[in-house]
Amino acid sequence: MRKIESHGSFGGTQEVWAHDATSTSCEMRFGVFLPPQAQHTPCPVLYFLSGLTCTEQNFIQKSGMQRYAAEHGLIIVSPDTSPRGEGVPDAEGDDIGLSAGFYVDATQAPWSAQYRMQSYVTQELPTLVEAHFPASDMRGITGHSMGGHGALICALRNPGFYRSVSALAPICSASRGWGRKAFAAYFGEDADTWRRWDACDLLRASKEKFPLLVDQGDADPFLEDKLQPDLLRAACDAGGHALDLRMRRGYDHGFYFVASFVGDHVAHHAAALTRA
Repeated sequence: MRKIESHGSFGGTQEVWAHDATSTSCEMRFGVFLPPQAQHTPCPVLYFLSGLTCTEQNFIQKSGMQRYAAEHGLIIVSPDTSPRGEGVPDAEGDDIGLSAGFYVDATQAPWSAQYRMQSYVTQELPTLVEAHFPASDMRGITGHSMGGHGALICALRNPGFYRSVSALAPICSASRGWGRKAFAAYFGEDADTWRRWDACDLLRASKEKFPLLVDQGDADPFLEDKLQPDLLRAACDAGGHALDLRMRRGYDHGFYFVASFVGDHVAHHAAALTRA
């Protein structure tokens, strides 16, 4: 564990840490915001997963989440989006390779050796956070775009591990939309494998019923062909999940949208994570 950054923010501290990760066989970085309450007592943890082309920096610099996390007493952890470093496989395009790990565990070479972001996010990172920071075992997960897809599949593939889940403009069905190139590389052409990592397919089959909060801008240029919220609505109906899908008039896909509604999502998770 190596501290890379530390900044005072809203009575707490925004930090960035690096460590040698076994899941991805490389150095990984993550942001952690420690609210002022963490100086006195263990706090619940909200994991935020970022989208395509992002690192751990985009969310901590652009979202303004620190204000809301300090208000509600939540630790917010924001990992990088893929493995990085010398020898880590990459490919042409911004929807595969570096910054596009899709929070899955790849099964095909050369990706399978290091593109194991599901294991990193749901196993290695929480173990590290709960050992080194004043964190309780009350966990929520959220994310934006590719990270919204990641939040959904992490919660669905690990029932009982997270108490709350939400998403901002998520890729709702990665195997049918903005993930086909990555899925073909990471998993090959086995359709059954693709379905095991697709949020809509997982929602239809899940026995654990999730109340989902999702915000989506109606001016998002990726809405129809890449994000496909209608598929999410249909999957929740089929699987019996309560979905609060809020279409936000005039909002597009970027961090102006994220910053506008991240406070709602922090409050949503705080209500679940601080409830006895």
